[in-house]
Amino acid sequence: MDRNNPFRKEFKKNWPLFLMIMPAALLVFVFSYVPMTGLVLAFKEYKFNLGIFGSPWAKNHGFYNFRFLFLSGKGWVITRNTILYNLATLSMSQLLGLTLAISVSEMYGRAYKRMVQSLVFIPYFVSWIIVGAFVLNIFNYENGVMNTLIRRCGGTPVNVYAMPMVWPFIIVAFHAWKWSGYNSIIYIAAITNLDSECLEAAEIDGASIWQHIFYVVLPSILPTIIIILLLNLGGILRGDFAMIYQIVGNNGQLYDTTEVIDTYVFRSLTSGTDFGMTAAAAFYQNVVCFIIIVTVNWLVKRYSEEYALF
Repeated sequence: MDRNNPFRKEFKKNWPLFLMIMPAALLVFVFSYVPMTGLVLAFKEYKFNLGIFGSPWAKNHGFYNFRFLFLSGKGWVITRNTILYNLATLSMSQLLGLTLAISVSEMYGRAYKRMVQSLVFIPYFVSWIIVGAFVLNIFNYENGVMNTLIRRCGGTPVNVYAMPMVWPFIIVAFHAWKWSGYNSIIYIAAITNLDSECLEAAEIDGASIWQHIFYVVLPSILPTIIIILLLNLGGILRGDFAMIYQIVGNNGQLYDTTEVIDTYVFRSLTSGTDFGMTAAAAFYQNVVCFIIIVTVNWLVKRYSEEYALF
């Protein structure tokens, strides 16, 4: 029985490869799987002197932290904000990245293409701290660029930091500016690997540039687009903490329209001692992320199995 064990045969055949991967597997186990035991904190009424496992279970069979999270009104607000921000940033950055990639691929002149690729890729290397400084210098009420121009034109300055409804558009715009160039590189790589015979056949048949894009390029890179969307949808409940925190900061007037689960957990940990409710928010976030990626992958698999992740 043991001799026919597939794993034993594979290990005996490729034991050097297993030995090489062991340090990486050990690191993943120690830093990713062992800390998962701390998820029990979401169901506990945490006491410092008793520790995680010694603390008593929370009320309502351990679900008090989850109940309080949503009854307080914060749970639905941060869930809504996180999902809407991720959908908006994903749609905008991927659409602009795809548009940039197709535009660059249709350009003539290798040197010009490289220059454009470099220019659109530069924002990816800009830290969110620097982006936050850009935003502050643009929209600051006292001496921001926007209000300085308004004053010189004889207008009344606008306090953008007291206008919660405009910040979703500002955040999505800066996210698209930072990530579109990076996303375009991925799509450019996919377009570069297209079958040259198909492209030449389209040119011989007299296809216009739009027909070339919609009937040759887009269908050919559709698997790449779907895989990228699946990977991003898996983290749809993971807000970009650095982006939100560095752009918004600690401006309480903007929390209702900008607070996401990640920033909520961070602010809860730094301003209070209710670790149980904070852990409940993080646990809820991970469970919903898992459900979403499994559901979307199942829908894609029903459409075409070769496009699914698993």
